[in-house]
Amino acid sequence: MESIPQDERLLTHLLALLKQFRPAFKQQRVYNRAVVLLVGEVLTLARHTVTQILVTLGWVERDWSAWYRLFRRERFPYPRLAFLFLKAVLEDFTGKVFVVAGDGTTTPRTSRKMEGVGWLPHPGTAPFQRGLSLRQRWFHLAWLTPAEGGYTRAIPLLWLPAFTIKARRQAHPARSEVWAARLALRWLRAALCTLGRGALPILFVGDGRYDQVNLWRHLPRGVILMARSAKNRRLFFLPEADMRPNRKYGHPAPTPQEVWRERKGWRKTTVKVRGRTRHLQVKVVGPVLRRGAPEQPLFLIVVRGKSRGKVRREPLPFLVNAVRQEGQWVLPLPVEDLLFWAWQRWEIEVVHRELKSTFGLGEKQCWHVESAVRSVQWSAWAYAVLVLAGYRAWGIQGGERPPTRWWRGGERWSLNTLWRAYRAAWWGAHHFRAVDLERWLTEGDLSWIRPSVRQAALGAARI
Repeated sequence: MESIPQDERLLTHLLALLKQFRPAFKQQRVYNRAVVLLVGEVLTLARHTVTQILVTLGWVERDWSAWYRLFRRERFPYPRLAFLFLKAVLEDFTGKVFVVAGDGTTTPRTSRKMEGVGWLPHPGTAPFQRGLSLRQRWFHLAWLTPAEGGYTRAIPLLWLPAFTIKARRQAHPARSEVWAARLALRWLRAALCTLGRGALPILFVGDGRYDQVNLWRHLPRGVILMARSAKNRRLFFLPEADMRPNRKYGHPAPTPQEVWRERKGWRKTTVKVRGRTRHLQVKVVGPVLRRGAPEQPLFLIVVRGKSRGKVRREPLPFLVNAVRQEGQWVLPLPVEDLLFWAWQRWEIEVVHRELKSTFGLGEKQCWHVESAVRSVQWSAWAYAVLVLAGYRAWGIQGGERPPTRWWRGGERWSLNTLWRAYRAAWWGAHHFRAVDLERWLTEGDLSWIRPSVRQAALGAARI
């Protein structure tokens, strides 16, 4: 293969998806400007500043100030766009449980005068001696796509500011990550009800930061929370019938550390993750209660550790809220499904890495109070739109194979494969040529793609 193949399906799905967001923009020229910037995000190989994107597109003789004004509240209505994105996600969703993952992240900044900037731990320093750096803190809610062959992918749904109390704030309140998670789950439940999917249960998977009493106590209706817990977490059984009526807690339950020291009561199970079958030993304890949240019974799920040579896998404790069925408290989902989705929580970390290293999250030089926030939300939204179009075109395990003889790709397409396919579709051959974005945007015209590829795609569509 001497050239990277062009895939017409990517641009077809992307154009159809972008047209669904047109009602959120008040003016056509603002919508066109947003689409052009989204294309520039993929084609830009340098820093993802607004001016660098314009240089990549060859629009160096135009006024650049209008492009910065795109990141204003009335021009880039992020809440409305997030709702329309969720609506697009639900069009092809037929699962019984809507699985989401949540996590906090930060974006580095260079000035304390920007909105939401404060001193936070630097992730590049050693854990035993943390340094500080100027950063903005965010909460990220991502959708985990239905599994295919043990694979899934995280796609951003909502990106909320979670600025600290000491951060510089003029237009945004201070909130913790747990509070932001509560707001995101409420938004998701309200949006599902508005879209006629209010009966769809939600499974939220998170790390140990979300094993908080305030989150357990204020879970929205129909939300299942599965969070990693601490090994010394104090738990209690439910009150027994012979105890006094006003007692909230029963006898003390074993801590996770005490559970994984027990020799009996473990059962074997298998979970297929990323093309491999994992053999696990699991023990379920419950229903139990956390101090401070007696109204919400929980189940403790402990995954036993495993040693293989010099590599040792530490035991993992998880807490998940129980549901009431036929007068008894039971697990909301089979334990194999819960462990599978807890394993897939790492996909949200992959999104953070890709957004920061490749997509330029937080690199746009926007100093306005609103633009400093909307520019970051823009990057997350643009990334989500491009990945969702790729997911519609390829699924999870489809897509183009790498054009290299020494490696034919993995079972799941990578994000680098997706960016390369977009660039090949826009650029055409290996040499660069300008793209007529106006024709593609207004008419859906794909005539600038090589005729042989276009005819083959159209022929396959007829079949």
